[in-house]
Amino acid sequence: MSRGSIKQSKAYIPHNKVKLVRGGRAYFTALTRLINQAQHVIHLQVYIYSADETGQQVASVLKEAVRRGVTVYLLADGYASKELPTAFIKEMQTAGVNFRFFEPILKSEHFYFGRRMHHKVLVVDGYYGLVGGINISNRYNDLDDTPAWLDWALYMEGPAAAALHKICIDVWARPAQLALKRSLQQEFPALPPAGNSPLRIRRNDWVKSKNQISRSYIDMLKKATSSVIIMSGYFLPGTIIRHHLSRAAKRKIDIRVIVAEKSDVTLAKHAERYMYRWLLKRDIKLYEYTRSVLHGKMATRDKKWVTIGSYNVNDISAYASVELNIDVNDAEFATHVQQQLESIMDNDCVLVTEEDYNKKYNFFQRFIQYCSYWLVRIIFYLFTFYFKQR
Repeated sequence: MSRGSIKQSKAYIPHNKVKLVRGGRAYFTALTRLINQAQHVIHLQVYIYSADETGQQVASVLKEAVRRGVTVYLLADGYASKELPTAFIKEMQTAGVNFRFFEPILKSEHFYFGRRMHHKVLVVDGYYGLVGGINISNRYNDLDDTPAWLDWALYMEGPAAAALHKICIDVWARPAQLALKRSLQQEFPALPPAGNSPLRIRRNDWVKSKNQISRSYIDMLKKATSSVIIMSGYFLPGTIIRHHLSRAAKRKIDIRVIVAEKSDVTLAKHAERYMYRWLLKRDIKLYEYTRSVLHGKMATRDKKWVTIGSYNVNDISAYASVELNIDVNDAEFATHVQQQLESIMDNDCVLVTEEDYNKKYNFFQRFIQYCSYWLVRIIFYLFTFYFKQR
């Protein structure tokens, strides 16, 4: 079977090589290496693309790839990346980079309020890929004395990348462009298996009736036999996930949640802290990451299974944004991921207890958290359930 003939499936795709990549310098080194080794085609899809030093460096290697004869597609979200200068975009397009925005604000034929392209994915030659939560911007890179926000990506090599390549084509080409989709499909030469890791590509996109990542989180909580670790920069689970968290906790599953101490969205952080007591009353252990801003989105179960990607545990990711995760069904890899997360909890986090919470936040602060929680819930409703019916 050629790599190009692999169909999207709910089943795991075998024979892949995987590696956990931390955000910052390690991620951008890996991204640059993959772009530099490309021979045929590159798909880069990202929520935020900034024209700062990091964005300029990535643009430079993309343009160099075009000069080598590689076809390059760059898709950025039309809201989160709307500040990209017109001159920067024209320079890339003049160099031969195929660039467009996903659902430009006020310029889209089919604009769905709240539906944003939240992917952070690179696919090279239908065989190599990076999938995670890392945008193209200085804040996600290590620069001088400023450390990157904590984030993660999965490096993948093997046949699962061919299915990922097809997804990138599907997102790149607009719904009416069926002929373009067919023209972009490409058969790649068959290569031997890259490794032993089974991978499953998971998507959330309510317009296309996909809720696979949410289902992965639910299944994780239902199937757990001993432990679950969730890292989420914007952790505000909706009713369904809370229900399964509560049921898993009743089964005495060791649930640990890593959240941000510092956040770039103050309102969301206040709302998140309102939920602390709900978690603690169910014996769910809570850790605040203190070294920098936490932006990572990852979870693992029983040292057997991992999901990693763009999905935050909240209703925006569950019901509005276009999200992409990879599930890894590999005990060796899952054990490594759990060790990394436990090291972060031990060395870079503060354990939050109910006693500490009660001492730290007075009545007025808790009232602010309460108001923030319900304001965020209303915003989530407007971005999801209400406008989904329009």
